[in-house]
Amino acid sequence: MKAFFDDRQWKHQPRHFMANGTVMPNPEQAERIDRLLAGARSAGCDVAAPIDAGTGPIAAIHSPEYLTFLENIHPRWMRIEGGGEEVIPNIHPANRTDSYPKSAVGQAGFHQADTACPIAAGTWEAAYWSAQSAITAADAVAAGAGAAYALCRPPGHHAFGDMAGGFCFLNNSGIGAERLRAQGLRSAILDVDVHHGNGTQGIFYHRDDVLTLSLHADPERFYPFFWGQAHERGAGAGLGYNLNLPLPRGTTDAEFLSTLDIALQRIKSFGADVVVVALGLDAFKGDPFKGFAVTTQGFAQIGGAIARLGLPTLFVQEGGYLCDELGDNLTATLGGFSEKSH
Repeated sequence: MKAFFDDRQWKHQPRHFMANGTVMPNPEQAERIDRLLAGARSAGCDVAAPIDAGTGPIAAIHSPEYLTFLENIHPRWMRIEGGGEEVIPNIHPANRTDSYPKSAVGQAGFHQADTACPIAAGTWEAAYWSAQSAITAADAVAAGAGAAYALCRPPGHHAFGDMAGGFCFLNNSGIGAERLRAQGLRSAILDVDVHHGNGTQGIFYHRDDVLTLSLHADPERFYPFFWGQAHERGAGAGLGYNLNLPLPRGTTDAEFLSTLDIALQRIKSFGADVVVVALGLDAFKGDPFKGFAVTTQGFAQIGGAIARLGLPTLFVQEGGYLCDELGDNLTATLGGFSEKSH
């Protein structure tokens, strides 16, 4: 399996993270890259750098207003007297239709959903190349590869069309799916991260040309809190094209896999030509977020179950945070897929 990653993705080095009123070190550390690269190589992946496809494939799902913000907000922020070294919002509009301010502080509040997506000097460049990794991997699948892995870091599934959130700036899975759709392939996005893919849902919620599915910890008491309930099925033309499968905290391999079967059947009913897997490894029992109790062997079974669809598959890295088994869990997922796809 071919894997894609660009060294400029190291440039995002977030420091701050606030949870429960406490400022802590940001869990989305660049060290994840080393562990994921090792895991990909252990699964037999040949790692290559992506090609620069430009802004067009990114702007296919993100507004130009938002992309302008991401590219320019840090140098603007640095001109604020007494401003911090990272862009972190402290005020938010009540509605997306409220006025759009000229102030850097106001725009940060408009375009950043929470305090978990600080923007520093290297953030835009890292996010841009993370998206390019997804685009090049999507092109490899469209060209006939049975599968490809995009080591997207920073991750993307909490990013909406015009808003960052939850460590995410550009929605890499959505960008990959839209790239595949534009090449005539009927795309489904299967999100197995422990957190609901709220940004992905928001981008495609009114559309019927991309199917979105998410297995995740019940958001009633878990991030992202406001999205991810089973009754959220899409709207307008997209009604029936979004499937949320919230699960209890502590969900184990057997429970996860039985629910995954429901999602895989929906993909078949959609008649997908290709599957984009928003691959969160934070469902692991030892992940710092402690949402689920999936084991390393469970990830191998998840990969195998996806392979049994018999469809070209784009794996896009989402969550999965620093623990000893992070690389092993990636190896297990990709290895389980490869074993069953032959």
